[in-house]
Amino acid sequence: MVQKIAFIGLGVMGYPMAGHCQKSGHEVTVFNRTTNKAQAWVDEFSGNMVASPKLAAEQADVILLCVGNDDDLRSVMLGEHGVLAGVNAGNIIVDHTTASAEVAREMEIICSELGVGFLDAPVSGGQAGAENGQLTVMVGGEKIHYRNIESIIGCYAKFSQLLGAVGSGQLAKMMNQICIAGAVQGLSEALSFGKNAGLDCRAVVDVISKGAAQSWQMENRFETMLAGKFEFGFAVDWMRKDLDIALNEAKKNGSSLPLTALIDQFYADVQKNGGGRWDTSSLFTRL
Repeated sequence: MVQKIAFIGLGVMGYPMAGHCQKSGHEVTVFNRTTNKAQAWVDEFSGNMVASPKLAAEQADVILLCVGNDDDLRSVMLGEHGVLAGVNAGNIIVDHTTASAEVAREMEIICSELGVGFLDAPVSGGQAGAENGQLTVMVGGEKIHYRNIESIIGCYAKFSQLLGAVGSGQLAKMMNQICIAGAVQGLSEALSFGKNAGLDCRAVVDVISKGAAQSWQMENRFETMLAGKFEFGFAVDWMRKDLDIALNEAKKNGSSLPLTALIDQFYADVQKNGGGRWDTSSLFTRL
């Protein structure tokens, strides 16, 4: 079924995600704070662009958002030109931003008072996953809202799952980032060890990737790490933002994350060395 979709936020993730929706036959209206990015999207995919989140929401049944952080989410949702100034009762808002569980719950309360559904639905898969329509989506919210937009998520995702009440998606994304940080640091140390020991790291990885050490990071990043290339995905600046969210949540729920806290400081070292826009595998550069 063709849906009228508003897509707010055309960054490295949102731009291709909105494009997949348009190519799937939906009627997409976009808003981006940088107007020339929205114009480039229209030139590439057709669709429409508008001058505010409010105007985008007024023309849509489903509103998708993919912005930077909690403050960005509040800025596009609230106020006289925000999404909530243009929504109608019965609309559904799907927030793909990686943000705090707290802001997700805050938005749900406001949406509920307006008769609007809200789902927090952060994604994993990076820029390549967004461009190829192969994202994984972690969703929090009511089942009825999820079922109503599941086919839309399918335009740009290979898998999505409802994990609980609003906030559950963000909490799951925190777990995702915690796992990634540990995997990248372990791979970085192993490759550094292998080089220092005089081993052919490519040959070793060909062996150990067939066993229990295998990971997505190993399969997709070890070659670029050894080549000193770090322009293949999720930036260190954004990873530190995500880990900060996870570490703050851990303080609230009593979790101990010693390894995550340590690796967060390793990423701070990468930033100090000018690698804030390098991808997360750049942990290797510290070694």
